[in-house]
Parts: sequence; C-alpha cells; structure tokens
Amino acid sequence: MSVVLDRPVELRVNSDLEEIAAVIRAVYKQVLGNPHVMESERLVTAESLLTSREITVREFVRTVAKSDFYRSRYFESCAPYRFIELNFKHLLGRAPLDQAEISEHIRICIEQGYEAEIDSYLDSNEYQNKFGENIVPYYQGAKSQVGQKQVGYNRTLSLYQGYAGVDSAFPNSRLVYNIATNSANKVSLPSTGGRLSAYKDATEKMFKITVKGLKFDSPRRFSTTEYIVSGAKMTPQIQRIHRTGGTIVSITEIV
Repeated sequence: MSVVLDRPVELRVNSDLEEIAAVIRAVYKQVLGNPHVMESERLVTAESLLTSREITVREFVRTVAKSDFYRSRYFESCAPYRFIELNFKHLLGRAPLDQAEISEHIRICIEQGYEAEIDSYLDSNEYQNKFGENIVPYYQGAKSQVGQKQVGYNRTLSLYQGYAGVDSAFPNSRLVYNIATNSANKVSLPSTGGRLSAYKDATEKMFKITVKGLKFDSPRRFSTTEYIVSGAKMTPQIQRIHRTGGTIVSITEIV
C-alpha cells in the first residue's frame, strides 16, 4: 500500500511554454479535484493571461475556483460541509482542523456569498506563506506539518483519495462527525492508484445532535434541543443549527 503525493509546481521567471503548460495542468488537477477537463471547459482567456504573465498563478487559481466548473461540481452539488472541506483541500492543501474553521467559512458563505468564500482562502496569510504568488497549491498530507496537531495530519490524509480519485464523486462530507465531536479520524489509505470508498458511518448510522441556545418563539427564550438524524442528513441539519444561532453541545452515535 502506498500513496503518491504531489510535489510543488512553480511558475518561474524563465519558465518556457512547456513548463507553463505543466503549471496550468497542475492547477486544474489540484483546484478542480482531479477531473477530466474537456477542451470546451478550459479557461482559455485566463490561460492566455497566465502565459503572458499578466496574472500570477494565485490569480489563475482564483479564476479556476470561481469558475462555473468548480461552482457546479462543489458548491451546487455537494453538501455544505463537503464544499468547505474541499475548499481547504483544493486551495490550502489540507483539511479543516476544527469546528471553528468550518463555522467561520459557513458564515462567510451565508453572509457574503460564494466568491467571498473562495477569496477568504486565497487572500489569507496561510496561502501567501505556503504558496505565494506563483506556486500551485498542493496536497500536504505526506508528513505532519510543523506546529500542526496530529489530528490535522489524520484529517488531511482522510481527504486523500488516491492518484486516480475524483473529488466530485463524493458529495457528502468525510469529516463532519469527527470535526463536530472533536474526535480523531480513523485513517484508511487507498491502494496505489485507487480511491477511498465512502465511509459507512457518514451515511448509514444514526446520530443524536444536542443543541443549546436555539431560539424559538421569543427572542429571550432559549432551550436545549435534541435532533435524531442519519449520517447522510447530518450536514444540512448542522447548517440549519448554525444559521439559527444554535450551539452544538455534542454529537453521539445511537447504537
């Protein structure tokens, strides 16, 4: 069993046309989640601007992440938690580390919209420190990072689907339960060239979500509420809880 991981691809001052083409392919693969991109789906204008050095790799990544291709496959077709965790994977090369990160990006989506959510990664200090203007974002799960907890390494590795894996094949979140409960991920690596299968506990099992502070018929009335949902419906239920101002106290599996 082995995992083939990406290496940094950089657009250099003296890069020739062949090397620029390699950068473009690397951006499509990383940002779009390793799909097959047809000629009609390529962003020809943006490619031309990058080739002529009128935009940087970071701005090309921004254009790809805001494209109809990305929006239709991940924002419109995936569960909200899956959209957020894939934004972390595609744009920062890692998984979200905790519930606070997920909640913040769901808030950005709700309050500011899709494009602001994409910008929040590309304009972050983390992105600049890791990739700067001309390095293609890349998967950073091969080894644990300095200053990063072990759980972050495990979660990042859990998002990896093998060299041939396509992210759009899995519309439901892989990390929602573990992040919401602050529990460790059980890591399963794909075979060489393979992909991870969907987690059964993310779709089939039943969970109890305990919520505190959810408003009801009066602005001053608060209560503790419990929801029983399947793993497949957990993501939209958690989104509704966040939208109405509730605080998740616990998520427990119903045996």
